[in-house]
Amino acid sequence: MNNHHDVITEPAKTIPVRAQVDMLVVGGGPSGIIAAQAAAEDGAKVMLVESRSFVGGNMTIGLPILGFLGQKGNQIIKGLPQKLIDKLKERNAASEHRPCPLHMSLTLVEPESVKTVALEALVESKVEVLFYAFCAGVVMEGDELKGIIIESKAGREAILAKVIIDCSGDADVAYRSGVPCEYGNEQNGVQPPTLMFCLGGVDTEKLRLSVAQEPRTYLTDFIPAEYFGQNNQFVLVGMRNLVQQAQAAGLTLTTERTILITGLRKGEVWVNMTRVNGVNGTDPESLTHGEIEGRRQIYDIQRYLTTYVPGFEQAYFLKTAPFLGIRETRRINGHYTMTREDIMSCRHFDDAIAVASYPLDIHHPQGGGCTLEWCGDCYDIPYRSLIPQKVKNLIVAGRCISATHEAMSAIRVMAPCMAMGEAAGRAAKMAVQEGVQPADINVSKLQQELLAKGAYLRTPVASVVNS
Repeated sequence: MNNHHDVITEPAKTIPVRAQVDMLVVGGGPSGIIAAQAAAEDGAKVMLVESRSFVGGNMTIGLPILGFLGQKGNQIIKGLPQKLIDKLKERNAASEHRPCPLHMSLTLVEPESVKTVALEALVESKVEVLFYAFCAGVVMEGDELKGIIIESKAGREAILAKVIIDCSGDADVAYRSGVPCEYGNEQNGVQPPTLMFCLGGVDTEKLRLSVAQEPRTYLTDFIPAEYFGQNNQFVLVGMRNLVQQAQAAGLTLTTERTILITGLRKGEVWVNMTRVNGVNGTDPESLTHGEIEGRRQIYDIQRYLTTYVPGFEQAYFLKTAPFLGIRETRRINGHYTMTREDIMSCRHFDDAIAVASYPLDIHHPQGGGCTLEWCGDCYDIPYRSLIPQKVKNLIVAGRCISATHEAMSAIRVMAPCMAMGEAAGRAAKMAVQEGVQPADINVSKLQQELLAKGAYLRTPVASVVNS
């Protein structure tokens, strides 16, 4: 690491204002896509800024979407997130929500289609999308966030907005605005990232049958045949003994389990097995190390699969995910911080704006292990956890809302992030329409709108609404 002792002073500049909008969404991942659509619904001027050349975020790296269903098998995330899945299904680019004993539910999506279909949905919603632009700073007036400064090939420019929704995943806007943030656990350890990759030419039927017929040979945490009717599509977690054999033979494998996700296209399998401990997703040098190390690990993982795992004999390399899958970086301090206890007690909140059921799922910052703990049903996500301390005109949605390290391990997956995005977009719209701060909107009115638009909330809210 370079010690940045040297500094230079950059002269002050006047920065052109590129746009003035009602609502600005920063980040085009699962929460941002949904937030922008919700915000734009009544014809307000909405802009979405994304640093990459496509939307979709972690939906584009080969992961299934986790958490549409609850621990009782019921669907707990609906509304706009479901509409996006329906659009993908029309292109054969999404599976149904499949119950999963570990992850509640898996919804397979085709990464390339997500980029196209989600962008089409934004364009249809009249959201102004701006790619290739990085949030490089903020425009503050006292404690009010007035806009952000973007950096792009066109230089530095400002975008001003009445309300800003931070869907960056890393609390970039909140952090730069002076919202107090936390990073990782007490030791600043974060869950390690994974660089996903995809192989083609896999005989998925041979793989499935080898697992289904010889559960004693292949110690799996998950036997697909019992859960999925569609034989060529499943998720496999396990085969620890094969990993151990390969390690004994000298291959370097950093996880103790084989994690495979079949693609929606025949013969394609996404592999979730690289692991780079100690990567800081908010530091470019550290992220670069993660990309280099992740790619280095792929060689031995591919050799392991083709040598030891049935069905991979003829497999060939197709593609690497476009970026490292980051599980955790900063979290804001909001008006309420969700805790492990809130999740494990299936807590109800008066200001619930989304319902989730994904378990506490911690990939340990050190070592190769992972712990899962289930609460037995579902729990609410309160609106106050999306509202940051100290800064006005800002709402945060996605994995960086106000939660402890442990609580964040449950709400971080994509379906809850999408549900938070819908709530944030609708809340921002109400704040702009009524000329109030996001912190001061009428939450029961927000809940009524969410329910009226097809989102899912638990009954106490509904009974208040209907009385």
